[in-house]
Amino acid sequence: MEQPRKKPQDEPVMRLEDCRIKTVSADSLSDYCKVPIRFCGTSVLEVRSLENGFGGIILEERDVTPFYKDYDARETPRLWPEQFDTANWRFYLAMAGTRPVGAATLAMKTRGVRMLEGGDDLACLWDLRVHPEWRGQGLGTKLFRTPALDARESGCMWLKVETQNYNVGANRFYHGQGCHLGQVHLHAYDHEPGGSGEVMLVWYLDLKDWTAGH
Repeated sequence: MEQPRKKPQDEPVMRLEDCRIKTVSADSLSDYCKVPIRFCGTSVLEVRSLENGFGGIILEERDVTPFYKDYDARETPRLWPEQFDTANWRFYLAMAGTRPVGAATLAMKTRGVRMLEGGDDLACLWDLRVHPEWRGQGLGTKLFRTPALDARESGCMWLKVETQNYNVGANRFYHGQGCHLGQVHLHAYDHEPGGSGEVMLVWYLDLKDWTAGH
């Protein structure tokens, strides 16, 4: 469980307005990884298809035994430059003074990346994370808007985000940012260790009509 960091007596209290977001290179991914992405979940979005799909799909939140998830345990950001051509990717760090408290990655215009669907008009919010001490204060929204604006300025028409049914908070967050649910893949993770039963939920943001303060 994430333990709160004790602040020295002389450390100033940082506010959201004091936090700045900067674009960094892949060389800064060690600092990027200082922002944890693990979380504790107490519910999941159960996907129910009516009439085997002909009647539509319903997402119902269901309480479960508390569990912990850490995306970095599956894939660390430090390896991304080895796994992908990140020449057209952008990495962002949210800094509270000299301390990284949030991070995001925008992937676009990269051949061979499944999430980009082979086109140059689609960008992917590859990763977004906020330090546990800063969650619920609006930093996630600030981090979301920065790459979304960059994607639109780079000529992309859509921003795509992948998450899972067990990350209820992330799904509610992307819905709240104006995204719509575009894909439900019931068996996307069946081949992965421990992935059976997890559902991929993919959100899309129409950048043509989106405004940062929608």
